[in-house]
Amino acid sequence: MSNKEVKAALKSAREAIKNKAFKDALKHCKAVLKLEKTNYNAWVFIGLAASELEQPDQAQTAYKKAVELEPETLLAWQGLANLYEKTDQWDFQVELPNIYQKLVELYASCDKNKCYEMISKLSDIYQSEKEYLKLAKVWLQLIQVKEEEAVGKKELLQLWQQMTQLLSDCPNEEERDNETQQHLITAFEKAMVLMDPVPGEQHKKVSADYVKCLSKLPKDEPKMIEACESMLSLYPNQSYPLEVLCSHYLKTGVQNENAVSCFSRLLDLAPNSGLGHLGLGTKALQEGRFKDAIKDLTQGLKRMSSSTGWCSLAEAQFKMQRYSDCALSCSQGLTVCVSGDKELRVKLLRMKLEALVRSGRDTTADQALETFSQIPGAEKDPVLVALKGRAYLNKGHVDEALKTSSELVASNPNLAQGFVLRGLAQSAQGQQQLAEESFLKAASQSPDCGEYYFLLGRLYWDMGEETRKDRSKVHTHLLKAAKLDPHLGCVFRYLGHYYRQVANDHGRSRGCYKKAFEMDNDDAESGAASVDLSMEQDDMDTALAILQSVIEKATPGSAKWAWMRRGLYYLKIGENQQAVADLQAALRADPEDWVCWECLGEAYLNRRSFTAALKAFGKAHQLQPSSIYSVYQAAAIKQTLGKFKEAVAEYLQITVQQDYVPALIGLGECQLSLAKGLMEDCRDGGAIDLIQQAIQNLFRAVEMRPDLSCLWKLLGDACTAVCTVSTNSAGVLVPAPLAGLDPSTQSHALNQAQTLKVGERCYARALKQMSEVPSLWNDLGLNYYRQSSLCCSTEDDQDAPSLLLEKAQQCLKKAIMMDSGNYSYWNALGVISMSKGLENFALAQHCFIKSIQVEPNNVVAWTNLGTLYLKNDNIELAHKAFKIAQSLEPLYANCWIGQALIAERVGSYDTMDLFRHTTELGTHMEGVKGYAYWVCSTLLDKSNRDSELYRYNIVQMNAISAAQAALSKYTERIQSDPDAFIMLGFLNEHLQLKRQALTAYRRAVELLKSMSSTEELAFALGSYGRALCTSGQPEEAVRVYNSTPLQELSDLAGLALAYCRAGLIPESIKAYERASAVASTEKEKAYILTALALLQHRQGNLDSAKTLLFKCSMLKEPISESLLCLCALGLVHSDATLAAAALTELLKQGSVSVSVIEQRCLLTCALLALQGNYSAVQREASRAIHSNPGNPSLWALLSRLVPQYYPKKANGGAMAGHVAGLSGMTQGKRALLYSGVNQLAGGRHSGENRHRNALKTMQRAVMLCPDDPATWAGLMAACHTENTSCYLSGSAPSRRGLEQTLMSVVSEKVHNVEEIERPLAQALEGWVLKQAVTGLMLGGQLEQAEALCSQVLNVSPEHPAVMLSLRQVQCQRLLLAGGGTVLPDSVLEQLHNTVLMNPTNPGAWHWLAEVFRSQGLLVQAVMAYRQSLQLASQLGLHSSQVASLLRLALLALGNCMAGVPGNEWTDMILEATTEVLKLGSSPVALLFQALLQYRTKMAARETRRLLERLAYSPDVPVTVVQVSSWYLLRHLHAKNDQELINVLLQHAKLNGDKRLLEFHQLLASSSP
Repeated sequence: MSNKEVKAALKSAREAIKNKAFKDALKHCKAVLKLEKTNYNAWVFIGLAASELEQPDQAQTAYKKAVELEPETLLAWQGLANLYEKTDQWDFQVELPNIYQKLVELYASCDKNKCYEMISKLSDIYQSEKEYLKLAKVWLQLIQVKEEEAVGKKELLQLWQQMTQLLSDCPNEEERDNETQQHLITAFEKAMVLMDPVPGEQHKKVSADYVKCLSKLPKDEPKMIEACESMLSLYPNQSYPLEVLCSHYLKTGVQNENAVSCFSRLLDLAPNSGLGHLGLGTKALQEGRFKDAIKDLTQGLKRMSSSTGWCSLAEAQFKMQRYSDCALSCSQGLTVCVSGDKELRVKLLRMKLEALVRSGRDTTADQALETFSQIPGAEKDPVLVALKGRAYLNKGHVDEALKTSSELVASNPNLAQGFVLRGLAQSAQGQQQLAEESFLKAASQSPDCGEYYFLLGRLYWDMGEETRKDRSKVHTHLLKAAKLDPHLGCVFRYLGHYYRQVANDHGRSRGCYKKAFEMDNDDAESGAASVDLSMEQDDMDTALAILQSVIEKATPGSAKWAWMRRGLYYLKIGENQQAVADLQAALRADPEDWVCWECLGEAYLNRRSFTAALKAFGKAHQLQPSSIYSVYQAAAIKQTLGKFKEAVAEYLQITVQQDYVPALIGLGECQLSLAKGLMEDCRDGGAIDLIQQAIQNLFRAVEMRPDLSCLWKLLGDACTAVCTVSTNSAGVLVPAPLAGLDPSTQSHALNQAQTLKVGERCYARALKQMSEVPSLWNDLGLNYYRQSSLCCSTEDDQDAPSLLLEKAQQCLKKAIMMDSGNYSYWNALGVISMSKGLENFALAQHCFIKSIQVEPNNVVAWTNLGTLYLKNDNIELAHKAFKIAQSLEPLYANCWIGQALIAERVGSYDTMDLFRHTTELGTHMEGVKGYAYWVCSTLLDKSNRDSELYRYNIVQMNAISAAQAALSKYTERIQSDPDAFIMLGFLNEHLQLKRQALTAYRRAVELLKSMSSTEELAFALGSYGRALCTSGQPEEAVRVYNSTPLQELSDLAGLALAYCRAGLIPESIKAYERASAVASTEKEKAYILTALALLQHRQGNLDSAKTLLFKCSMLKEPISESLLCLCALGLVHSDATLAAAALTELLKQGSVSVSVIEQRCLLTCALLALQGNYSAVQREASRAIHSNPGNPSLWALLSRLVPQYYPKKANGGAMAGHVAGLSGMTQGKRALLYSGVNQLAGGRHSGENRHRNALKTMQRAVMLCPDDPATWAGLMAACHTENTSCYLSGSAPSRRGLEQTLMSVVSEKVHNVEEIERPLAQALEGWVLKQAVTGLMLGGQLEQAEALCSQVLNVSPEHPAVMLSLRQVQCQRLLLAGGGTVLPDSVLEQLHNTVLMNPTNPGAWHWLAEVFRSQGLLVQAVMAYRQSLQLASQLGLHSSQVASLLRLALLALGNCMAGVPGNEWTDMILEATTEVLKLGSSPVALLFQALLQYRTKMAARETRRLLERLAYSPDVPVTVVQVSSWYLLRHLHAKNDQELINVLLQHAKLNGDKRLLEFHQLLASSSP
């Protein structure tokens, strides 16, 4: 093919490529190559077509063939580059940079833009593949091309900057070789040369990058330093170059002037720079400035952590003996230390081991041993082994330490540490001499070690006082240690001890302590001593600075000494809240520090937190019982809180041990306060005892400290306090020296005036020491005033009171001159000025007004001003003053008394109420007497008893009791007021306090006899005689009445009554006749006639008595009492007609008093009982209660009547007694006995109810009325009931053996009853004897029962009741001994005669009938029962009648049931039960009738009806129900009525009748 054909084929190939017919293009190119194998274009076209046809290998081969043919032609290189870029094959990517490099060379001369593009692509490849050297060369090539183009300076700068950025992106300096680093440095240098302006922000940034680059190149240190200096010269405020320099100096360890300058300049620019602080700290460490080193290194490490920094800090702390901090720093350094730095790690471990050992704590010993095990080759290092031995020593393993030291000394005889270890171990064992030798050897081997000399000095210090004073030992060695090692803080601590305790040089001591503490802030001993010395020298700023520095660094629960001392400082200056907080923080560190608890209590006390202070002092006393301070403060707090009794007990704990003046003062004050409290309650005896004790205790204090004015003042107060009590009670035992008597004698008893005089001398002694104290002048003036008041009451010297008042006035004026702003001084001067003897009312008014002006809220001054106006009869002003005082203080009694006095003057109805209110507010003599007067006046006026005012003032307000209690206090205090004693006796009479009334009247008579008041004496004598008569002393009453003029009706009537009670009836009648002549009204005459009628009846003149009583009823003003007496007369003589007529007339009267209602009810019940209508007795009492439900006496009467006349309602009677007890206290005691009797009648024992039974009730009655023999008798009956219940239930009785004891108690009480009750008491005594015998017999103790009866008969041989009991016991013994032997007729005759000797004892006939029945003498038994029935009817004994009839019926029923022939027994049953049912309902009588019907007509329907009525009735006794159920069951079984049997059994199950169920089973099993 020719050349044309080649061209044509190439043209066709180009067209085919243009039309994307790449296969055709290949064909054309291959055709060309057949013709011309070296055709460049054909190979290029083949590469392009193969590339488009995705045949990269063929394309690569074609392009490479073309490149070989023409290597300087661009087209093939471009195609090859396009192929490699397009194809993602690793071999293509590897070749691509070379292709780009070739294209750069080719484009450099022809197409600069393409050249730049290829360089950019090549740069990206080298950068992604981290080919930084090639990248640098490419950029240099680009920059060269640009320079050849002569581009601008700015563009070249950008290229150099881009080059620095690209090369600086190398993350690891090791990946950059030296050539690359040089290219980077060249790029920075070129860029900085081209920059403009200089200095400038861009230049500063590039310079910083340049410095940073150089800092990473260790071989270019000079250039780096030069670059930093250059940058600093241009930019002096930039810290970065300084940081680079400082980092360089720290790494290299260079600490020359340039390094220090860099550190300082860096800190000037950046004060918080860690590098700067680390650098200066390292420099300070090298120069031995360890404190500065610690400070700088600590600050530096806070901002950047460095293992070398921690190591340096630990080394500095070790040098400063801060071993705990050193160990912590070593631990931090070990944490950040890289694993490759083994040398630094070992250094830190060694330093940590030594720091832990030297800290000397047992808690760090284990940590030290663990550290020792972490050091490689530690066992071969003798120094480390010595440290290990000291760790054992710190742990307390002295033997291990000795063993280690011995091995060290043996293997290394020249090792000082071995001898030190041995010396420490020997010292721990107490071998001080051997320890001294060991330390001396160590010091000789290492004479430059200050620690060894310190150990010697400390050893000498511990040896005792002698070696401490030897300067050549302690002082010399400690000084030498300080010189050799001035950073050894413990040396200065012991030097401080030496200067403080031996040399007594506090200045040097303080300096040594301060230096020791500065070296080791954990040295609490040095810090505390330094603070204490600073405070002693009044250098509080230094002390507070030390404390503040410690507290700021302290953790919770630490730095106790600092907290406590600062707390004490705040306590001293009065910052109590801060003191509390600091002392609490101190206690968190040591809760068992009793001193700190005391300080905390003091802080609480100053803050007025009394409860918290008490707890703190209590805790302190618990921790340290021997400390009296905590006890004293607790007592003082209780005194402040008003708990004087508890405070006295606390003070006594101290004063018993020692004479502690503050405790004696507090004890005296508390006793004086208690005395004042007792005096307010008029308990003068106890108050005088307390005042006496207070004087004794205060005098003990005065003997120890006579220079204390307060003690003399308190003694004066104690002596002056006796002015309040009565003169008779004011005898005080005063120490002889205080009383001005011979000091060698004992205490002397002084009267009230003498004691006040002693108080005067005490005040004078206090004024002698402190004459400018106005309160002392005030106290002295008041003392003079009290003395003047006493002189006025005694009236010994007429001039003495005036002189004393003048003195008192002068003293108060002196006090006011000193302090005119004290309102109490003005008030006291006013009181003295208006006193009797001065009566300067104008001055008094002025003083009271001045007191009010000084203090407007002055209730006392207002009250005194009102009193002044009232004394001068200015009622209106007085009322206003008292009203203002009431508004200021409503609880102030004196102003109310003033208002009451005003009300009394104007005749107000509120007077009594006002006086009563004063007694409620407190005990004031004037108010008490006023109230008592109005109560007595109201009681004497009998015309207003039904008024609303009387019911409110007297009844509702319990006025009598309140007035009596208040007046008792009055007379205890004021024993010279006869009017008060008369009123007190009158009130006591109303309260039935007979002995107290007698005593009061006697005292009134004694006082009035010494006076000239004849009328009052006569009145008092009459009252005294009445009290004597009431108290059972009629003879003395007669004598007293005869000493009166006998002109008053009351005196004559009282004399007549006294004669009557003395048994002088004729004299009594004569006295009443004289009284009748004196009587002025018909009513008075009626009363006298009634009394005469009673006396006539007493003399047996029944007709005269009736005549007098009828005469009374015919008067114009008849009285109900005469009708009552007439009715009683009929009842006593069984004259039902007379009693009924009198009662009818009595009931016709209109409204009557409560007492008359009770009497009428009692008489009506007695009349019904006399008429035999027993069931109506209970109904009448119930009717009266229904009309007067609030009358407790009626309830008590009902409770008393029920067991006697209607025992069926015993439960109701018990409830009535309970209501009576709740309604009135007077009836309540007796009503409790009635309730117990009802419970006995109802059979209420503990087996039924453990809480409500007769025994419990009787026990309560005995507790309330221990002097009442009836309650003891009731208790005896209750015990008998309990024992009987136990016998019936089959259990052992638990109250046996009490009969004789209770009987002796009753006999003793009977002798103390009043004469009028003596017959009833004797009857009760006989009943108790019979009850005791019955109880002994029931318990089978027949011998004791017989002995008891014989013992009584020895005293009273003619006692029929005792004889009967004796015969009963003897008969019982005969029957038991004979085993049913028939008694001889002589014995029966003797028994019959014994019963006849007891004509009023139906029970004796019952017993005799039982004896006859046991002997088979049924006729005699019937006769005995009929005899008892007749006797009971004659005596009107309802219960005995019923008992006799039922026993008779039972006797007859037994014979009927046994089948005894004859109808007389049947008739007897019907007769007896019918009579019983006439007397009242009786379930037992109905049972007997039902059983009789069962016996005679078992199968009859009437039998079932009678038994069912009893078996199913809820009101029938249990025994009757059970017996009737038994017979009903037998009846139903006989009738074979299964339905009714089931009903009965079901009823038995509901009621718990197990015995009936068992009986049914027996009947069922026995039936065919």
